[in-house]
Amino acid sequence: MKLSACIEWLFSDVSDDFAERIRLAKEAGLDAVEFWFWSNKDLDAIEAALKETGLSLSGFVAEPMIALTDPDNHAAFLAGLATSMRVAQRLGAKVLIAQAGDDLPGKTREEQHDALVACLRAAADVLDGSGISLGVEPLNTFIDHKGYYLSSTREALNIVDEVGRPEIGIVYDLYHSYVMGEKIEDVLADRVSRVLHAHVADHPGRNDPGQGEIDLGKRLAWLYGNGYSGLAGLEYKPAGSTRQALAKVRATLNTSG
Repeated sequence: MKLSACIEWLFSDVSDDFAERIRLAKEAGLDAVEFWFWSNKDLDAIEAALKETGLSLSGFVAEPMIALTDPDNHAAFLAGLATSMRVAQRLGAKVLIAQAGDDLPGKTREEQHDALVACLRAAADVLDGSGISLGVEPLNTFIDHKGYYLSSTREALNIVDEVGRPEIGIVYDLYHSYVMGEKIEDVLADRVSRVLHAHVADHPGRNDPGQGEIDLGKRLAWLYGNGYSGLAGLEYKPAGSTRQALAKVRATLNTSG
């Protein structure tokens, strides 16, 4: 299992500089990094730090992050996706991350479902032949993202299957799924191949794995045992020192390094 540090949170206790956080991830023995938005980063510095350390960039958010459930946003999103794709190609990232957006007032879920499917199909056309994939991410609506449209992993997979394009999959966040009361073996059964990237954090608190109650090691073992071969993204809020907690994080996730 290879680990990807979300440097929005990890190593923020040591440095405000994202390029420096990449170097810290390398020193800590991690395999890759990821972040959220590219437009607020010094891309020259990020590119140089990736080259210097040899770490890969597992992914970042496709901008602009706007509601894909609203057809009025599609043109802007697709134009931004093309730009995000070029940034991903420059930095070597293979996965872009999309959020569905909030459940829109005045529109039925069926209308929003259809809009999301249409947008993802058009996104697949943008990404066709690029080597870049787009993962739509289900999020929990109980704690962190109240009002978000897509809280169900099973519904996200149904949308991906309806889109029916290899460029489109999901980002599966074990924390969000757990908060929504999902069992990984139920919601991902026979559809692990649609998972482009995985995120981990513990609950409660969305802190370091091992700080809470989620059986993350067991869930990751199931995920990898059923065909997932991607990175495990460490997208959690460190409760203390990032570096000092990593040994316990690795033990919780049943990885070494």
